Amino acid sequence: MSKIKSLILGSAAGFVAIAGAQAADLPVKAKAVQYVKICSLYGAGFYYMPGTDTCIKLGGYIQADANINGNNYNGPAWNETAGPNGAGVFGTESRNSDSFTTRARVQLNIDTRTATEYGVVRTYWSSHFEHSTGFGPSSGNLTVDYGFVQFAGFTFGKALSTFQTPWGAYGANNNTAFLIGGYDNATGINQIAYTWQFGNGLSAQLGLEDNKAINRAPLLNASAVIGGATAAATAGAYLGAGALAANQNGTGGQLSPDITGNVKIDQAAFTAQISGAAHNVNANYYSTVAGGLGNEGSGRPSSVWGFAVAGGLQLKQLFTGAGDKLSLDFTYTDGAPKYVISGVTGNTFDNFGSAVNAGSYQSFASINLYDGVYTNGGSIEKTKAWGFRGTFVHNWTPNWESSVFGSYTRVDYNRNASAAICVRQVASVGALTGGATANGYSCNPDFNIWQVGTRTAWTPVRNLTFSGEVMYTMLDQFNTGSISTTGANLIGGFKPAGTYDYKDQGIWSGNVRVRRTF
Repeated sequence: MSKIKSLILGSAAGFVAIAGAQAADLPVKAKAVQYVKICSLYGAGFYYMPGTDTCIKLGGYIQADANINGNNYNGPAWNETAGPNGAGVFGTESRNSDSFTTRARVQLNIDTRTATEYGVVRTYWSSHFEHSTGFGPSSGNLTVDYGFVQFAGFTFGKALSTFQTPWGAYGANNNTAFLIGGYDNATGINQIAYTWQFGNGLSAQLGLEDNKAINRAPLLNASAVIGGATAAATAGAYLGAGALAANQNGTGGQLSPDITGNVKIDQAAFTAQISGAAHNVNANYYSTVAGGLGNEGSGRPSSVWGFAVAGGLQLKQLFTGAGDKLSLDFTYTDGAPKYVISGVTGNTFDNFGSAVNAGSYQSFASINLYDGVYTNGGSIEKTKAWGFRGTFVHNWTPNWESSVFGSYTRVDYNRNASAAICVRQVASVGALTGGATANGYSCNPDFNIWQVGTRTAWTPVRNLTFSGEVMYTMLDQFNTGSISTTGANLIGGFKPAGTYDYKDQGIWSGNVRVRRTF
């Protein structure tokens, strides 16, 4: 019996061993892997990149615009063609001026964040592609709006300027970069900045920013000869082509970044910020005796420092309703006027109107924006500018909102700068074919700009918004009287010989927009 029992147990053990070996050869079902894991550390929309501890968020929008009396960037229609240092030659109501333009834009952004022993390491990239008609890029335009790295309180790259208020002009109007009177650069600026967080919503920031493409207006070398080989260049210089002719651009190379800073307090009921900026103004050489380009032997004016200061307040808990906001800011500058007329807005404005006085063909306004003005042997005379902006947003329902917005801007050239500019203007009038002064012409390069507008937006479903706005812009220029010419196409493009009156000019512009954000 014991032999039989031993045989049976041995056989059973063998079967178990064989079964175990066969089972080891069978495929094993793998444990499920969570390829997309939600990251809740930084808000909605983030998830972990597979195999890493880095969280990523993808976003963007698709937008379609139609503009009336506006360029591709929804600015007033007198902003027509770009020139040196962001200057422009502006619309003259000719047959080739566009009263209607369109734009289609696709924007993409990537936000990554990683927790480290030094705090969160963040990278952010935002670019857009667009196709437009009229003034501005047409097909295949690609920009880098933002591209920066944040680490241990530092920001490196293209980011929102330290000087700008957190709200800018967003939320109140579509024409963000063209509500002037304060700093608003919607696409960032190259910088190195450091931010201190003190708690309870109080913070401070100090930055070094590359001012060349965004915050620098031209310098006018008023001793240079106006115009050039063609009468058109002379006329363009007189009417306000920003840097004027190439030999009249008195801007020197960039010597220093702008030094910017702010102190901000952000609470549920309000946000307040005080900002400051120091801006280096560097000139080219003095002109030769004949008024041409100078050289090292000609000497040059010493560089000077300009500045800008601003204060802003946004109220976010108003008695008018939930979500309503009132935003106000005031900016003052000396030698840094682009902090008031900022971003992609040009350095000059021209506009033509209807006939005013008997015997006049049309009226026109012409203004120029410079960091400063100098003449041979003189110093740089800095330009003063200040501006005020206000916006109010009201939510009628969760799906409907309306806003009103406005601004006032003042640009003032001191006595020496005004005299130098006026000498050049009088000389350019005389250089025109049959140029003459008439009807009490007098020169004053100072000017004001004021704007007022309204916007209504409908959001039928989340992240899909239809909006429309209308804005009125007035150029209040201080030149008076008239000028005359016997030559055609000299007073602006496509204008016949005749007498033209200096008068203030206003223009209505409008925009209709559809935006889907994701």
